[in-house]
Parts: sequence; C-alpha cells; structure tokens
Amino acid sequence: MNQRLYYKYSDYLKDKYKEKVYKVPVNVNTTCPNRDGNIGYGGCIFCGEEGAGFELLDKENSIKNQISKNKKFISKRYKAEKFIIYFQNFTNTYINFKVFKTNILESIDSDVVEIAVSTRPDCITDEILTFLKEIKDKNKINIKFELGLQTCNYKSLKKLNRGHTLAEYIYTANRIKNIGFDLCTHIILNLPWDEVDDAVENAKIVSSIKTDTVKIHSLYILKDTILGKMYEEEKISIIDKDEYIERMILFLEYLNPEIGIQRLFSRAPKERTLFCNWDTSWWKLKDDLINKMNEKRSFQGKKYNYLIPKVKK
Repeated sequence: MNQRLYYKYSDYLKDKYKEKVYKVPVNVNTTCPNRDGNIGYGGCIFCGEEGAGFELLDKENSIKNQISKNKKFISKRYKAEKFIIYFQNFTNTYINFKVFKTNILESIDSDVVEIAVSTRPDCITDEILTFLKEIKDKNKINIKFELGLQTCNYKSLKKLNRGHTLAEYIYTANRIKNIGFDLCTHIILNLPWDEVDDAVENAKIVSSIKTDTVKIHSLYILKDTILGKMYEEEKISIIDKDEYIERMILFLEYLNPEIGIQRLFSRAPKERTLFCNWDTSWWKLKDDLINKMNEKRSFQGKKYNYLIPKVKK
C-alpha cells in the first residue's frame, strides 16, 4: 500500500460519513468583536469589509433561502445527496443568542449530516455549547466549530489585531472537544512575522489539541486593508513560493496523520488583491507541493513522534 501524502478532506468525509458530502455555505448578518469596539476596531488587518466570503449569497437572503439555492446548485453539479451547512463569514457565534438558535434550527433537514460554525476562540459561550449539544443529540447531526487561530505566535496575533492569543484558542478548543464536537483549525503559514519554527509549532499545537481537520491558508493581501497599505509601503514582505512550500511540507510532516486537510492554498479574486499565491494558480501550487513531497519522500505525520513520552534507555 502506498503512503498517502496527506489526508484529503474528501477522503476524511468519506471515512466519516461513508458517502460523498458537500458543504453548503451560509452568510449571516454579523460582525466581529475586534470590529465593533468590543475589544477593538478595524478587525484583523488582513480582512476586507466583506470578510472572507467572496462567493457567498447576500446575507439579506434568509437562511432557508440561501440553503435551498446552494443545495440545488451543488446537487445539480456534483450529484450531492448529503450536506454540511457551513456558517462561514465573520464570527457566527457573535450574535444575539435567540437569532443564533433560529439560524441553527433553520439549518436542520433530513439530508444534513453536519452543521459547521465558523467563529473565534473568544466568542463561544456555555449557553451556545449546551444548545448545540441538544441539537446534536436530538437530531443526530454532527456539530463542528471552525476556529480561526491563524498562528501560535502570540506576537504575530497581536500585530494582526486578532484580539486574542494562543491561550484563548487552547481553552476553547478543549471545551469544544470535551463536549464531543468536532474542531477545524484555520492556520496561515506565511504571515510576515512568522518563521519556519512557527509552522512546526502550529502543527504541534493543533495535533496536541486533537483538532479533527485543518484549513491551511496562504496569506493573500486585499486592497483597501491595513495589511494592504503596509504591503504597498513595503513595511512587510512575503516569503517566496519555494519557501512557502517548504513550510507547508514541514507543517504536514509534524501534523497528526489522522487530521483531515480541508485546504492547502487560499483563493481570492485577482481584481481585489495586491498579492495572492505568487501569481500562481492554486492547482499549480498544489502540483508543486506534491512533486516536492514525492522528491523528499515526505508525508503527513512523518515526524509525528514528539508526543510520545521519552523513556531512559
């Protein structure tokens, strides 16, 4: 049997649900606490006014309407029969609790196997966890939280204006896992202030937390953002493509091989960005990664031995 290079998300879903499952994105009218003055203003310095949902339906559409339209499109294109409802943009738990409950209840259907909620480590209350546990138990629907960590480097988190540090992620991730929910962690591997060691530590942190999946982002720089201005004024620089590939290989080598990989590279509209993926298509970057991993005889989990207790010989 050939050693798999990395645990593809499609394989992860097939292993978990025994059939093809597709994500249905949902756009909710919400914001983030580092945007509205609760803990800060302006949001993360890389985030645009519309957040990260470039292909989402208008948030003014009802939840049911968004789900219905997206299901029809995905079903027709991919012959999908089972779905994950994905509350994607901004902080989906940073919202009135009654509204949150309504959003979740409107997502439940016989063909929905999972509800995924994208949020921040500092915006999940016990009230939300208790409610979602009831939803899971009553409806036999899996619950997954997608937490934006971005990096384990607390100095970089401060520069990004995240408004939280690594501690909040660890605390909330443990709460999520202890109650029986799944966890996806978002990581950016080419932040201007991070180094190779941070990529390795990112893998170690999410592996020790026992995250179920990771979503790896290659940093893109949007126009009309704080990060964009810093880039234009040459106050920051981005590592080159080859170095990014090397960081990703190291990240994968130190990552638990049972963690599914939801994404390897980001995608953003070219007309909206100052920098994105070294002006290289994501599939070409993926080919470069695979070729380099084969050349180095690398694979996910190759160096996943650091959690084994050391015994004196």
